[in-house]
Amino acid sequence: MKVVLTSLLSLGGMGLLFGALLAFASKKFSVETDPRIEAIRDALPGANCGACGYPGCDGFAAAVAAGEAPVDGCTVGGAAVANNVGIIMGIEVDAKERQAARVLCQGDCENAKNKYEYRGVQDCVAASMLADGPKECRYGCLGLGTCVRACPFDAIYISEKGIAVVDSGKCTGCGICVQACPKNLIELIPESSLVQVLCISKDPGKQVRDYCKAGCIGCRLCVRACRFDAIEFADNLARIDYSKCVNCMMCAEKCPTGTIYADFAKRKTAVIDEEKCIGCTACKRVCTFDAIEGAVKEKHRVLQDKCTGCGLCVEKCPVDAISME
Repeated sequence: MKVVLTSLLSLGGMGLLFGALLAFASKKFSVETDPRIEAIRDALPGANCGACGYPGCDGFAAAVAAGEAPVDGCTVGGAAVANNVGIIMGIEVDAKERQAARVLCQGDCENAKNKYEYRGVQDCVAASMLADGPKECRYGCLGLGTCVRACPFDAIYISEKGIAVVDSGKCTGCGICVQACPKNLIELIPESSLVQVLCISKDPGKQVRDYCKAGCIGCRLCVRACRFDAIEFADNLARIDYSKCVNCMMCAEKCPTGTIYADFAKRKTAVIDEEKCIGCTACKRVCTFDAIEGAVKEKHRVLQDKCTGCGLCVEKCPVDAISME
């Protein structure tokens, strides 16, 4: 019994001694942490996707607190999270437009031809190593789901026609799919843009016409149709300058192959409030589509069949008599 008591007392004493030493060491050698790190971490969405370039939300929060990462670096959280992080850091954040991924290809099983039947690993990277993939178009989407598996938000799927499609409602604009695609045909596009060139082929138009019904053939009709110098043409391919595009959609109307997509359901038209209109003709002079009629000092009206929704008249009206609907 004496031995047992001695052992218990010895172990208890050692436990108290080591506990005291650990408590002393924890205070003596403690490293102060920036309280902003935890606050930033709590403000983040917690996706831990790595799209910010750091290993998860904890890594990003530490980098922001250290001044090594921008406060708006979390693309998943968007403007709301950037604003909250900016408040924590005492930095004013400039609002940036949200971007969403878009697959710039319509070369599905109905539009595009194959040069061979692929039976290998169901991965776009693997298929690309065999003569650039089974598609006749070496730039086209292979539809094997590499981007689908890379997306941490389940925002991409392969359609019944064998091509990748982005669900814009789920897309966070993180850009992970952009990096995963071996064909480089996924691009982040401003959410407000209702027009996109869905092709990245740089082959001559005659060759494109042979292997894809929906590819850009370099006819340049879109370039001539655009009144805002928003269509660039290089390497046999039309591209949109989104900083100049006003969503008039005239390029899509003129495209003979349907390569240029436009969401016509969201196309707006100008409406003039007759009670506010002073008949200054500023809107009529700026309209490049002759969609506004009316004489000086008379009420003006918009010709709905000509209006393309470019919005220039709204900007020029000095009395705010025009709105887009």
